[in-house]
This record gives sequence, C-alpha cells and structure tokens, in this order.
Amino acid sequence: MGTRKHHDVGFIIIGVFKLVKGGLLLAFGLGALSLIHRDAAEVIRHWAHVFQVDTDSKFVQYWLIEVGLVQQRDLALVVTTSLFYSALLSTEGVGLLMEKVWAEYLTSIITTSFIPIEIYALTRHTTVLRVCLLLANVLVVAYLVFRLGQRKHPGASPTS
Repeated sequence: MGTRKHHDVGFIIIGVFKLVKGGLLLAFGLGALSLIHRDAAEVIRHWAHVFQVDTDSKFVQYWLIEVGLVQQRDLALVVTTSLFYSALLSTEGVGLLMEKVWAEYLTSIITTSFIPIEIYALTRHTTVLRVCLLLANVLVVAYLVFRLGQRKHPGASPTS
C-alpha cells in the first residue's frame, strides 16, 4: 500500500475562492466586452426583454442612463482590467490547488497589495460585502504567511 499525500484544506479553500472570483470577473469582462462594438442601450433592452423585465422600470432606466454615459475608451479599460485580473486570479487558484510554493508567494503578495485599496473603498462606502471581502483577504494573507513561515522552519510547529 502506498502512502496517501495529505492535501492542505486551506489551500483548497483559498484556491476555490480565487477561481470563483476569477470566473465572476471573466463573466463580467466578457459581458462588458459585448457592449464595446454594439449599442449598449440596445443590449440592455434585449436582456430586459429576455428576462421579461419592464423596460420602463426604474432599474432598467437607471442602467440605460448609466451605460449612455460610459465612453468606449472607459469600457475598453474595464474589459481589459477585468480579463487581466481574472487570468491572474485563475493562475493563483490553480497554483494553490496544485500546492505550488510560487502560488503561495504570488497570492500573498497580490492579495496584500489590494488590502489598502479595499480599506480605502470601505472608508468611502461601507457595505457588508466589502467588509466580508476585506476580512476574507486578510485571513487568506495571514494563513499563507503562516504556512510560508512553517515551510521555512519545519520543526517549529507540527504540520497538519
């Protein structure tokens, strides 16, 4: 009988978390991409019709006004940034699921770099979602730094 390798549950949770965020950003980026070379207002009207939402509703009217204010240049920047960050999150997620050391470092550095931005956004407009994302990212960084510390000093504490 061969020995079975123990997989780190923390890496699995963080990896899946990163892949979900990456997938959501990919969907957002591709959705926004569909607006670049089309009449954005017509796309919104189409989807409102598909989902049987009244196009005269305040919600649909709000989005029609907002989309009308967005310039193609801004939309291209949003799409590019979303797709790039989606690829980055997916790389982190896959690397963590494969338990690669480079993924631990990459995720620690990138996640840490976004914490000040999240804090700034939280001071401008506090929401439960923003607080939860900030806490999740702080926990991710703390866990990864802890695991990297264990890797440097394997005899310091028992590994799980």
